Amino acid sequence: MRLLMIYANKFGYKTTLKTVESVPEIDEEKKIEDVLVGFIHAEEDDEKNLKYIETKLIKHLKWAARKNDTKKILLHSFAHLSDSKASLDFTKKVMDNAEERMTNSDYEVSQTPFGYFLDLDLQAPGEPLARLFKQIDVKL
Repeated sequence: MRLLMIYANKFGYKTTLKTVESVPEIDEEKKIEDVLVGFIHAEEDDEKNLKYIETKLIKHLKWAARKNDTKKILLHSFAHLSDSKASLDFTKKVMDNAEERMTNSDYEVSQTPFGYFLDLDLQAPGEPLARLFKQIDVKL
């Protein structure tokens, strides 16, 4: 898994292009302040150990949120960080499970619409921990 985390003072998105036929039609525009955005790229090997990948993803997101003094986390499927890609079903399951687990841990978690390209509006501070990248290698 590849995980790019950006803390944003303000983050906005609007659905533009549906890329996955099986997802519902969504016309959505949102703006969020004081949020950690996780750009998540699940890779093919990640499918070998869902529990491990999910747990590591959550730990990294919570750590980065704490370092940026926020309880808001936005999960965004971003399949542009590697040539290897997990299945759509696996990726969505990881994101749904992570959202549920972090919400149960008193974080305010949401997701961008899955299966869409989005117009993004990002305002992020120029601070060392506002932009972080992690590569999570699967353990068998």
